[in-house]
Amino acid sequence: MRTFVLASASPRRSAILSQLKIPFRVEPSDFDETADGLEAEDRPQKFAEGKALDVSRKFPQEYVLGFDTLVCLDGKALGKPKDSQEAVAMLRFLNGKRHKVISGVAIAFGGKIVSSAREVTDVVFRHLTDKFIEEYVASGEPMDKAGAYAIQGQGASLVKSVHGCFYNVVGLPVAKTLDLIAQLGDDNV
Repeated sequence: MRTFVLASASPRRSAILSQLKIPFRVEPSDFDETADGLEAEDRPQKFAEGKALDVSRKFPQEYVLGFDTLVCLDGKALGKPKDSQEAVAMLRFLNGKRHKVISGVAIAFGGKIVSSAREVTDVVFRHLTDKFIEEYVASGEPMDKAGAYAIQGQGASLVKSVHGCFYNVVGLPVAKTLDLIAQLGDDNV
């Protein structure tokens, strides 16, 4: 199996790729995630492509994986919270509701996008008290997570149900990623 360059410093994405036995090394992207004119649901795929291209230009002879994830409710994009107040506000907004977690995945080679796709998973939150939300935010876990929660950690206690790819909610849509890698002609996935 070929080795990939992961255009992300996310420890969660690295852990998932390692779990899948996909050889990779990390080269974080400097891509500017400005969303001017982009609909919330289109951002993850466009940003994944931008990150993959950014790193591919530096390493044109290698295949680069780019990812981006956001939480979306009622057309509003929820990225990573700036501070604990914003984290509390995000979780109150999601409280008791169904929302979408959208991830984009892209593969670049030679400074060009070879393939890209997006995955959408529906997540339903339990009805939570303000105290519960504030204690979760005080744990620090939500601070570097889209939508201010980590389903693979304490954030599992916020969730009532998941409809779709669980790993997409963590930040790497496994089946979609494996399908794109398989399209490269790698029959080991």
